[in-house]
Amino acid sequence: MAFKNFNGNLSFADLELVGVLEKNRTQGFLEEINRTTDWTPIQDTLNQEYPVGQSNFGNTAYPPITLLKAMLLQKWYGFDSDPELENQINDRLSFKRFTGIPLRHSAPDHSLISRFRKRVSLAVMEKIHSELLKQFSEKGYSIEGGMAIDARLVKSSARPKSNEKIKEQRDFQNTLQD
Repeated sequence: MAFKNFNGNLSFADLELVGVLEKNRTQGFLEEINRTTDWTPIQDTLNQEYPVGQSNFGNTAYPPITLLKAMLLQKWYGFDSDPELENQINDRLSFKRFTGIPLRHSAPDHSLISRFRKRVSLAVMEKIHSELLKQFSEKGYSIEGGMAIDARLVKSSARPKSNEKIKEQRDFQNTLQD
């Protein structure tokens, strides 16, 4: 088994949609994330810890960086379930481009995303999380998440929020979701 080769070549459909996506705020946010992030150390960590796709036999697997980016979308946009994440990636062009999945390919199945989450250890996910936060911090950014309309890359404030303020904001977001 090997990884699917999403080589970045644009199809005719991709080329037609480039103009539309340039005006999409979500696409701009996700492109900025891709531009400001050095995915190489994260990808190296995942390749060491995620054993799937290393064999030349069997079906091709989704690259682990694609699955990680899907999980990041789930967290940043507050999708409650893996089936909803799968649906959103298939439905939203900006999500497909961020994950590197060409339009002609479908999103990873929800069960595959779940298996990926279980196979990658908590320690590895914490290491990746720390790497992302370090990179954002070095560039003066922090990531804020919540509802899909609220996800954005913002300049960090000089003073971090208190735990009480964070709890208030989470409670407020939960009331909006109910």
